[in-house]
Amino acid sequence: MHDYVNWLRHASPYINAHRDRTFVVMLPGDGVEHPNFGNIVHDLVLLHSLGVRLVLVHGSRPQIEARLAARGIAPRYHRDLRITDTPTLECVIDAVGSLRIAIEARLSMDMAASPMQGARLRVAGGNLVTARPYGVHDGVDFHHTGEVRRIDRKGINRLLDERTIVLLSPLGYSPTGEIFNIACEDVATRAAIDLSADKLVLYGAEQGLLDEQGRLIRELRPQQVPPHLERLGSGNYQAELLDAAAQACRGGVRRSHIVSYVEDGALLNELFTRSGGGTLVAQEQFESLREADIGDVGGLIDLIQPLEEQGILVRRSREVLEREIDKFSIVEREGLIIACAALYPIADSNAGELACLAVNPDYRHGGRGDQLLERIEQRARAQGLKTLFVLTTRTAHWFRERGFEPSSVDRLPSARASLYNYQRNSKIFEKAL
Repeated sequence: MHDYVNWLRHASPYINAHRDRTFVVMLPGDGVEHPNFGNIVHDLVLLHSLGVRLVLVHGSRPQIEARLAARGIAPRYHRDLRITDTPTLECVIDAVGSLRIAIEARLSMDMAASPMQGARLRVAGGNLVTARPYGVHDGVDFHHTGEVRRIDRKGINRLLDERTIVLLSPLGYSPTGEIFNIACEDVATRAAIDLSADKLVLYGAEQGLLDEQGRLIRELRPQQVPPHLERLGSGNYQAELLDAAAQACRGGVRRSHIVSYVEDGALLNELFTRSGGGTLVAQEQFESLREADIGDVGGLIDLIQPLEEQGILVRRSREVLEREIDKFSIVEREGLIIACAALYPIADSNAGELACLAVNPDYRHGGRGDQLLERIEQRARAQGLKTLFVLTTRTAHWFRERGFEPSSVDRLPSARASLYNYQRNSKIFEKAL
């Protein structure tokens, strides 16, 4: 119960921030087939109930493949894009129509004692995507394979204003009445851009983008994406998702998220917690390193108080922090101070002391300590200081690895040596700037 209450309290800022925002969510056909699909629907309903304007785009690739196999039709691709001839188009229409009905049925449920009880959702779609033929490439005619020409922005916004969930399929229509098969990633990306959506959420099989060691990459800027696309190579679905996320951000969408349709609650974890659970691609800086001001005192206390209680840091009262706030540099992440350090010039000397270096335990493997150390050294040089001292009881090796040499009380300037606490018995290190 306590964990639930804490989660809800920490989620409340996000609930307020997401209300009346437009989210485009893309769920591939594999995600619709997965056993976790029912939970994903419940999460989408929760978003809608919290005031999110929701556009859901679904895919249909495995369902199309199953219908082609049943009819004995061999699928044809060129450059990882399906060639949609007339027999294939019939399978596409069959698969997309069946899927759309199944999704609408799930969103229409109102079962007692279920997350859907009392939801009373309205779902709408229609000819909201105008398409054009992909044409002939490398001498290959793609027939009824198309690309997005236009999204009916006004029509979709009118439905969203009426608190309707908009459902878009991977089909588009031409002004001449033709039907085109479109990649659901393209539909979602164009919809997010044309609607000026606040978020594009892309579901995939993996937790998010993984590095070469299989570790989750939590945050990226669009300009950092190309090397990962090259690493993943063509034909990789994670590369397709990552490329779509970057395109959306370059087109004006503030944030794109890649989450897993396999993991129960991945969407909620990504949208309602600070650390998230997937990969975020965002234009704006997700974290900022800056000098502290008086409004940061409360956040600093929350960060350093647990370390003070463990005896790792020297205790500082609120009054002391308020008086010395200009000495601090901080790392802020979405309003939360996750790391700090302070520079105290030592009177009657050309030396300074690095003090109160602290990083939130949840963020200790992202190089933030190194960023703060570099900032403190920059500030010290700007003030004309030649030597930087640090006194520590627990992290001697960390400072040694970063160029600090063992020192002693005798090496401290007299103004600082007179304040040395022999009971704490801190180890002293110094570094020439």
